[in-house]
Amino acid sequence: MAWIFNLVYFLLLVVFSPWLLWRAIRQGKYRTGYREKLFGLVPQRPSDDQSPCLWFHAVSVGEVNLLAPLLRQIAAEQPEWRCVLSSTTPTGLALARKKYPELTSFYAPLDFSWAVRRAVARVRPDILVLVELELWPNLIRAVRSAGAKVALINGRLSQRSYRGYRWLGPLVGSLLRQVDLAAVQNAEYAERFLALGAPPGSVVITGSMKFDGAQTDRSNPATQRLARLAGFQPEDIVFLAGSTQSPEEALALETFRQLARDWPQLRLVLVPRHPERFDEVGRLLDQSGLAWVRRTDMDKFISSQSMASQGPAKRQEARILLVDTVGELGAWWGTAQIAFVGGSMGQRGGQNMIEPAAYGAAVCFGPNTHNFRDIVSMLLMRQAAVVVQDGQELTAFVRRCLEEPVWADELGRRAQALVLEQQGATQRTLCRLAKLLHG
Repeated sequence: MAWIFNLVYFLLLVVFSPWLLWRAIRQGKYRTGYREKLFGLVPQRPSDDQSPCLWFHAVSVGEVNLLAPLLRQIAAEQPEWRCVLSSTTPTGLALARKKYPELTSFYAPLDFSWAVRRAVARVRPDILVLVELELWPNLIRAVRSAGAKVALINGRLSQRSYRGYRWLGPLVGSLLRQVDLAAVQNAEYAERFLALGAPPGSVVITGSMKFDGAQTDRSNPATQRLARLAGFQPEDIVFLAGSTQSPEEALALETFRQLARDWPQLRLVLVPRHPERFDEVGRLLDQSGLAWVRRTDMDKFISSQSMASQGPAKRQEARILLVDTVGELGAWWGTAQIAFVGGSMGQRGGQNMIEPAAYGAAVCFGPNTHNFRDIVSMLLMRQAAVVVQDGQELTAFVRRCLEEPVWADELGRRAQALVLEQQGATQRTLCRLAKLLHG
């Protein structure tokens, strides 16, 4: 069976190679990690290390961030466990190495049989822990053949993904029967996993760990440091558009343009989802004619002694900030009173709206949020967020927040209360992993 998947993967690689080459040249992607990806030459665990080993696979930035509370809890409660972390994307791996420097992290091997077998032999995991939904046939088979177990944590299965997997019927069922633990976010997802063939004994509802990872205290050191770096003042009202894709930055910029004159304390922070778009958004800001500053330039203000005294004034003069760094959005949300969560005006399906909600910001997002349907439903049911259909409604939302601060504060309070009520999934997940490891 493995050779069939190898052939399919090889054909896909050939078909998409021009596109991959173009992105490597134009955007700098896919230039590194070939030893790990193609040959499974991941860091080798010492042969004398007999600690229980959990190999966490987090496909990209969102999943890497998601693991933070679980990894902290493992370090506190199960210090004898060795955890290693793989990611598929360059941004995911860069964040993993920055966020968890104490862990061994590496590019995940592509699902060619020779690559995954070698990677498994070098890591020697006791459990392969897949974050949310990453069902790779050859990897799962290699792990099981080596005598290790497979767990899926924070599992989710949208209606769209469910329909797609149903077309693969027996194949998906056979994969799910090799998953020893499927810890899923809610009953709806559990029903879909069972319908696809997951054994009833393997599926448990643990809740969403995304709620546990959310910071609720705006006075946390990371947020306070960034607020000082940006020169934010107590009277400022920060409107942050985060995890954005085109044309969401333009919509947020137009909202700011319409409101900035009447609200001189309004500040705009733009955090594009993908690093390769930082320069594109910078050009958009240049064309606007408005004063703006890059996040990376702020470090220069601080580090340059000649600018140390002038830096804050210059930063306050530029009321628009482009955050052109990776991994800081969670802390930046804590500076915002008004939040727009991107990826929701196009077809991406939305981005994580829990973080701004946890800080008590007045949260809005576009109409296309199918990747976070359950979280959106909870927020809307509690009147803790607002859906904006287009740029005009985005402007109307921000204007109402400015004109009716009590209404905005109440919206944020309800959102924060909801997040606090939902926390606890991390502990339940850890208990399940411990049971699987020692069972």
